Amino acid sequence: MLSRDTSPEMEQRQIERWRQMTAAEKLRLVGMLRASVLQLAGTGVRMRFPEAGEREVFLRVAELALGPALARKAYPEIDWPA
Repeated sequence: MLSRDTSPEMEQRQIERWRQMTAAEKLRLVGMLRASVLQLAGTGVRMRFPEAGEREVFLRVAELALGPALARKAYPEIDWPA
């Protein structure tokens, strides 16, 4: 059982659909899911830091996605406390 809120029959149908998907379809799905996650993360950052500009939102999402240490190596301009 993958999900507590999904019936076993529907879960099996979903698994079968994943098995039928080509690699390109799976990659496209993962890309769409990634974009959704980043959009949600950006929304969360904007809610916590309403005064933040777009660059700060981007950097704070990067920090969430990469972790503070790697984000600060990739983006040395991050200057708020870890």
